[in-house]
Amino acid sequence: MGPLHIETPYMPHRGLPASGRETWVKMDAYQPTGSFKIRGVGRLCQALMAQGAKSLVSSSGGNAGYAAAYAGQALGAPVTVVVPSTTPVFMRDKIAALGAQVIVEGDVWDQADALARAIAARGEAAYVSPFDHPQLWAGHSSLIDEIVAQGPVPDAVVVAVGGGGLMCGVAEGLGRHGLDGAVIVAVETTGAATLARSMAAGAQVTLERIETIASSLGARRVADAAFAWSQARPMVPVVVSDADAVRACARFADDHLALVEPACGAALSLAYDDHPALTPFARVAVIACGGVVVSLEKLSAWRDQFGV
Repeated sequence: MGPLHIETPYMPHRGLPASGRETWVKMDAYQPTGSFKIRGVGRLCQALMAQGAKSLVSSSGGNAGYAAAYAGQALGAPVTVVVPSTTPVFMRDKIAALGAQVIVEGDVWDQADALARAIAARGEAAYVSPFDHPQLWAGHSSLIDEIVAQGPVPDAVVVAVGGGGLMCGVAEGLGRHGLDGAVIVAVETTGAATLARSMAAGAQVTLERIETIASSLGARRVADAAFAWSQARPMVPVVVSDADAVRACARFADDHLALVEPACGAALSLAYDDHPALTPFARVAVIACGGVVVSLEKLSAWRDQFGV
């Protein structure tokens, strides 16, 4: 069996202010799971099954769990997804509709993840990390393989950062293609700026709590590998507001006819707002990472909440 993800379009980013900059968007919102997560999660699930796993367990606020459920269905493996209570009921139902067992544990992802790891430690299933595993990063790096093949190659890649799995994949892919000078612009929202604070401190920082509408960015601490990449290659951290992220989601829906989560909107907002962090670059690629914890109703509610 081949990869569980598909190759997605790489196209000019529409609807942007005049800046003289060439801006492209990698449309991973078009993956069969609605987000980039299937690239890495699919690869990890396939590797675990090849190693003899009979069932899988993951923790997630939405996207990684949905990707794990999708992978399990494709591979014929039972899947358990542990979610925090903040995961919307409609998202739990979407995961369950793919045949996965959904368990609600705790109020934040860390508590859900602790139970998922305990289930794996008891030997009941193989653990599928949502962002912290080399197989995940290798899967996500296929984004860069596609960008290089599709062209043009950017001077900078704009990526949303939660736990840092996507960023690790982007860094790995850029390195594989000898693009060591390409800058990663790592975007977080104000209430989840784990990487930005860690880079400022020069050491890993664990947030006391997450306070953002961009729930998919809600990791209190980034993967150690993500922080290591931030120290080893050109990277610019940027922090935007929830309102910026939601505004970008609404504009992207109009411009590209695609619904994405605020986590994705955070990255997209830099191009829409002609953010100063992009000034040095002639050509930029923005990863439209997508997201399934979104609907027309939720987007409308977010717009009302932030006056967008």
